[in-house]
Amino acid sequence: MIVTGLELNNFRNYNYLKLNLDSGTNILYGKNAQGKTNVLESIYICSTTKSHRSSKDAELIKFEKDEGHIKLFLKKQEKEYRIDIHFRKNKSKGIAVNGIPIRKASELFGIFHVIFFSPEDLNIIKNGPAERRKFVDMELCQLDKIYVYHLIQYNKVLNQRNQLLKDIFFQPELKETLDIWDVQLAKYGMEIIKRRQKFIQDMNKIMKPIHKKLTNNQEDIEVIYDKNCEESILYEQILKNREKDMKVKTTSVGPHRDDILFFNKDINIRTYGSQGQKRTVALSLKLAEIELVKEMIHDTPVLLLDDVLSELDSDRQNHLLKSLENIQTIITCTGLDEFIENRFKIHKVFQVTEGKIKERTV
Repeated sequence: MIVTGLELNNFRNYNYLKLNLDSGTNILYGKNAQGKTNVLESIYICSTTKSHRSSKDAELIKFEKDEGHIKLFLKKQEKEYRIDIHFRKNKSKGIAVNGIPIRKASELFGIFHVIFFSPEDLNIIKNGPAERRKFVDMELCQLDKIYVYHLIQYNKVLNQRNQLLKDIFFQPELKETLDIWDVQLAKYGMEIIKRRQKFIQDMNKIMKPIHKKLTNNQEDIEVIYDKNCEESILYEQILKNREKDMKVKTTSVGPHRDDILFFNKDINIRTYGSQGQKRTVALSLKLAEIELVKEMIHDTPVLLLDDVLSELDSDRQNHLLKSLENIQTIITCTGLDEFIENRFKIHKVFQVTEGKIKERTV
């Protein structure tokens, strides 16, 4: 899977950009706040329909413009695709694949796979459960369209139920209508729990040897799916907690309260691990993600590295750089020193300055 080209119109700080990318390693370098991350963000959106750093589409449009546009050219198993995403202020975005509009944004999932690695991902271990749930959900949404459907339906039902719990406070007679939402919440929640369980099992198998190698066999990592509730008793627990939910006006049971834990033997890395341990686990998690996606789609995803190397020591840098063979990678950085020092193969280099990009000689 290779991104061959990218065009941006009025996206973030770009008036217009046309970029031809190599199938190997592409480096975007320049000072901070020049627009390097904006390029990676646009590619990420073409895979997931969402920005990794903004929940509002209007913020993606260049200042004082009414519309913005991303056009991405993709080669996948000898087939060519063009993904168009059109942003309009105060309107939902339009998405088209090969010129054919799609009705739902979720229909884009599965066409184009990316793995995004930023300095924020190094904090995934120490941050709250929402970050780890988001990691699992975003990966599964790219890999499994059935999971996308169940997750969308679950979130819709959850929002409806939470609103009803608030309304019941003023209109107690509405309590009877909870039954229909409870049944649906359990129905979709059970499917989410089962799929997440399988995902964590698969990640464990791949991540264990990677982490052992990163730590010179010093650590034996275990990823644990910390379920809020077992799927077999989810409906029963939702009913059991109904009175409590009406008092607190929110749903207290379900996969929206799951977490992912990381243990080295009997030690909880999030609670007792050092900063270095947490970063190594985060790196192992991302490297395992690459291998899992390769295995599941029988192809290579596109890897986006946003100024990550500057956050890693030389050993971790080397482990990461060695994993990039035979996978298209787009890297942002402030300088080229780390690549030169590591004698790393660079295929294309672009200098980014104030929303303008020039290709430089490698």
